[in-house]
Amino acid sequence: VLLLASALIAGCATQTPVAVSQLKLAPGMQLEQTSNIQLTGGTVQAPLRYWLYLPKEYDADPTKRWPLVLFLHGAGERGNDLNQVAVHGPPKLVKKGHQFPFILVSPQCPAGERWHGAPLVALMDELSRTLRVDTNRWYATGLSMGGYGTWELASVYPHRFAAVAPVCGGGQTIDLLLKSRAELKNLGVWAFHGGKDSVVVPSESQRMVDGFKALGNADCTLKIYPEANHDSWTA
Repeated sequence: VLLLASALIAGCATQTPVAVSQLKLAPGMQLEQTSNIQLTGGTVQAPLRYWLYLPKEYDADPTKRWPLVLFLHGAGERGNDLNQVAVHGPPKLVKKGHQFPFILVSPQCPAGERWHGAPLVALMDELSRTLRVDTNRWYATGLSMGGYGTWELASVYPHRFAAVAPVCGGGQTIDLLLKSRAELKNLGVWAFHGGKDSVVVPSESQRMVDGFKALGNADCTLKIYPEANHDSWTA
């Protein structure tokens, strides 16, 4: 793991970001992409396919580096139809014409699988080498199963992210005990949940927030929508 991390850091330091024209991606649009990185950790191993969005102003200043936001969909959007990924969340808003001031990556999880942190971080490292990404401004958000994936990233890789926003998810608080307090304290966390959620109960988010706070993270907030059910991402 240490050797892999060293190689990734070295790659970030030496590789020049590619031109947008090489990606055939116009700023202000999102385009289907395929990575060589596989979503390992389960029974299915397949290259990660994803939507990639660049802000409209991406080409305006060739020296500017941009925040990178990772969006993780829920269990219902798994499979091999990438259009399913844009049913909810930021990629849906982009399809409707909404513009964001950051690079957005929205991968798809294969059918029957769940999100695993290591390949997602590797995907963000890959994009950080090929695009003008500000690596101090990595962010992650996701809903339902994607909320669980977001909590995993927050718990296992807090030093890689500036902030996370898990929606109606949960996680393993034991992962928090494996990280240093300094890493956990510096991560911004804003979680969201529906008060009437019967699929993933609100206490799942509360337990994770309490775990972060117990380890000294004062910048950890939970927003409950009292009348919302599982689809709290709508609110």
